[in-house]
Amino acid sequence: MRIAFYAPLKPPDHPVPSGDRRMARLFVAALRLAGHTPVLASRFRAFEGSGDQQRQTRLAATGQALAERLLQRWRTAPGSAPELWFTYHLHHKAPDWLGPHVAAALGIGYVVAEASFAPKQAGGPWDRGHRAVAAAIGRAAAVIGLNPADRDCVLPLLADPLRWVAIKPFLDARGYLPRAPTGTGSVRLITVAMMRHGDKLASYRLLGAALQQLTDLDWSLRVIGDGAARAEVVRALAPLDGRVSWARTLGGAALAGELASADLCVWPAINEAFGMALLEAQASGVPVVAGLSGGVGGVVADGETGLLVPPGDATAFAAALRRLILDRMLRARLAAAARPRVLAEHDIATAARRLGAVIDALRPADRAGSIRFAARAGPMAERA
Repeated sequence: MRIAFYAPLKPPDHPVPSGDRRMARLFVAALRLAGHTPVLASRFRAFEGSGDQQRQTRLAATGQALAERLLQRWRTAPGSAPELWFTYHLHHKAPDWLGPHVAAALGIGYVVAEASFAPKQAGGPWDRGHRAVAAAIGRAAAVIGLNPADRDCVLPLLADPLRWVAIKPFLDARGYLPRAPTGTGSVRLITVAMMRHGDKLASYRLLGAALQQLTDLDWSLRVIGDGAARAEVVRALAPLDGRVSWARTLGGAALAGELASADLCVWPAINEAFGMALLEAQASGVPVVAGLSGGVGGVVADGETGLLVPPGDATAFAAALRRLILDRMLRARLAAAARPRVLAEHDIATAARRLGAVIDALRPADRAGSIRFAARAGPMAERA
């Protein structure tokens, strides 16, 4: 099936790396692996982060004009028109101004992955985007949920609760090397995260506060990441000078090599959606210490592949980390379980099969452009 793929927050070929861009690329790869042909519909970024309502109005108008341009192109060359529209990551700051209109006009299905809806945003600075997201979710034939925390707010918007389909966050585990065995020397910690103001910076500051409680132990920290808040991150970790080494943003084989040489991945994960870096670490056989926020509990099995602590609690984070630094046998047990669990539950091959089943279960569109998710979707559908 020819699928129009769109990511309103950040297109998959955007030059700035992030977990969002990474996940968009993985969805494109999973759709291909499932036997479909995804085509990037637009690079238009609908994101507006400051609450500027005039700019939001301009973005909405631009998106609607682009939607009309796409329709004109596909009506002129119907052989190139998509048979399904797939939008990745929908929320009030980055609504989809293209997909619902195009899908309705062409009479094709509209599918959304990782849609989040916050009722508290009603009437707020992003009210226009909030209402657009509610309308988009309401007409979606299926909503692919990566984060279980999104489910309760999304379900009331769906015409049928069976249209919510849970798929676990995923990656291509083949791209990560099994962790190299370590000796009894200094425990090597690793953090992989962008350096942005807000929650990322808050996580780095909490990490610094937690590690300052562990200076009596033998460990080092490797930090991989970059961004606008780099200076503040360096200051947050400055009291640990001599134990911390730095690298800019890495990907591919370079990141896989760094992870394979680590003993523990550490990240407080304040308001984290789920944390791709936590999955990457476990794919390398590296256990995790993280804050239990958002969907982190869906990618890290507490007591099996890592230890999870209350979010925002530096003392609890330090205690969990102290336990694993001191208990080499527990570290080894968690490490041994990490990669097999990722291969079984979070690999792209598993996600592609589930995603393919979702698309196959969609009945043909009617003339109004709405399609119904097959009620007998089996284990693919998650009942309310």
